[in-house]
Amino acid sequence: MRAIRLHTHGPAENLTLEEVPDPVPGPGQVRIAVAAAGVHLLDAALRAGLPGHPASAELPTVPGREIAGVVESLGAGTDEKWLGRRVVAHIGMAPGGYAELAVTEAARLHEIPGTATAAEAVAMIGTGRTTLGILQFTDLGPDDVVIVPAAAGGIGTLITQYAKNARATVVGLAGGATKVAHVLANGADIAVDYTRPDWEQQVRDYLGERHATVVYDSVGGETGLAAVGLLGKGGRHIVFGWSSAGIDGGGPLTFTDEELAERGITSEGVLGPVMIEKAGGDVRALEERSLTELATGRLRPAVQGFPLAEAAEAHRALENRGTIGKVVLIP
Repeated sequence: MRAIRLHTHGPAENLTLEEVPDPVPGPGQVRIAVAAAGVHLLDAALRAGLPGHPASAELPTVPGREIAGVVESLGAGTDEKWLGRRVVAHIGMAPGGYAELAVTEAARLHEIPGTATAAEAVAMIGTGRTTLGILQFTDLGPDDVVIVPAAAGGIGTLITQYAKNARATVVGLAGGATKVAHVLANGADIAVDYTRPDWEQQVRDYLGERHATVVYDSVGGETGLAAVGLLGKGGRHIVFGWSSAGIDGGGPLTFTDEELAERGITSEGVLGPVMIEKAGGDVRALEERSLTELATGRLRPAVQGFPLAEAAEAHRALENRGTIGKVVLIP
């Protein structure tokens, strides 16, 4: 089969398309003919070999943690009901997704609902479950004014839809005219280009006497700080990323207790163990709910596909904020 392999940590060019042996499913496992594989910023961090990512030490490797396709082979003892089914799975920290064939445990599988595409299912099994995990920390309603600093991204697209379903007012921030157009088409009440020096004033003019109640911040930096400045008293700063720092430095936007008290707001990081604890320790339940939202049409992921052979280009585009929605590789 063809697969993307990483032999040495470093830049995106280190991802190479190669012929490798077909993986063999073990007991309780399945082999999937991959129709779509998710690409994540964590994949780029692992590729670069950044500290704090121990999974990146095992080379050579085939990256990729989110896959969808058709089950074409079973390991010993695996339930035969899966054979031939369209499935999607988050395979955890185990590598292997950037390939024509991938192996994972049957216990990780979900059937792709209805007419959903493999690419949409991949978006929801990873990005969708994270979005719902983030949204556990807020209870949105018609009185809320929500700011989404990365509204053209995979999570930002879904947060915007969720907030509009709750009848909240959504202010979407994006970089450049193309992304702003996507955010408006996705249902935001107002979309502004955060690369323009007057974007904050545009938002203030639109809101008038109102103030933001929630900022869903995956950006940090100057943009995140400016968005927090639009929060009114009692506002909430929900932190789940810091893309302005790039994959190789920086961290989330943080405030001291004194600064929060002065602003009259709260700031909360919601990734990792705190999200899992909030979900009752049941990540699979978030996956199931995410796929249900897809099946009903309440959430519709934006997907940008790249051929498998262009994995390096997909990584570069993602790192340079040149993508809209969830990035997937198509074998």
